[in-house]
Amino acid sequence: MSIAHLFLWSTAAIWGFAFVAQSVAMDSIGPHSFNAARFLLATLSLLPLLLIFKPQKNQHTKQLWLGGIAGGCCLFLGSTFQQVGLQYTTAGNAGFITSMYIVLVPIAGILLGHKTESNLWVGVVLAIIGLYCLTVGPNFSINKGDAIELVGTFFWTAHVLVIAYLSRYVSALPLSIVQFMVATLLACLTALTLESPTLKGFELAWWPLIYTGVASSGIAFTLQTLGQKNVSPSVSALILSTEGVFSVIGGWMLMGETLSTRALIGCGFILIGIIVSQWPRSPKETVVVVP
Repeated sequence: MSIAHLFLWSTAAIWGFAFVAQSVAMDSIGPHSFNAARFLLATLSLLPLLLIFKPQKNQHTKQLWLGGIAGGCCLFLGSTFQQVGLQYTTAGNAGFITSMYIVLVPIAGILLGHKTESNLWVGVVLAIIGLYCLTVGPNFSINKGDAIELVGTFFWTAHVLVIAYLSRYVSALPLSIVQFMVATLLACLTALTLESPTLKGFELAWWPLIYTGVASSGIAFTLQTLGQKNVSPSVSALILSTEGVFSVIGGWMLMGETLSTRALIGCGFILIGIIVSQWPRSPKETVVVVP
């Protein structure tokens, strides 16, 4: 295993364990207040990286700001549904349901006229079977939290498509900073409208905030960037998609969460579906993954 592969595996683990941090934070702070503080810390953690990964001078300012606003809105909505859903479901479920965006992105690409391969449809069928096993209970009932997480996955899909388009015009780091700024503003307005955040609540949730705001954004962003420089897009996507696996491991190790046999089978189908849909890929195809 090369150092580049190790960087990507570390990124997947950081993102997976972030679901545990997000779930724990709900004990002392509201979901919107958590996202507001998390996005603010993410913005601040990314700013120093401008000194390391200097953006290109020929930036398209209009695309940067308009794209940052669009990406920030998708990021805010995806994170909002994800965080609210975590109040009613496990970190493991949330991780695997969120990872479904890796299957949904190429499906959306078909609607946009992109060429696809037959293995995508095999992967989609497997992922849908897995999603059914994971989320649908007796009498076809669906857990409230799982349903909310699934809605958020569509916004993650939109976010990936927006970033994929904008990456042709602007550097990733400035775009990430702008979209985190937008998400911070929207989350702050939502928190002040729907919740009554307190300093005590933020103090009690300090470690989940530091982890999700700094580790899963600034640190993971850096590791992902370094890793994808020397690893093909298809392999990168496969490695990063294991964040769902790490979310289950984290929930089991740190929160005592357990999954039924049916849920484990569902997770397995989703993971296999993701792998089948992503590999092999055309060498020219690029993959953009949400940090």
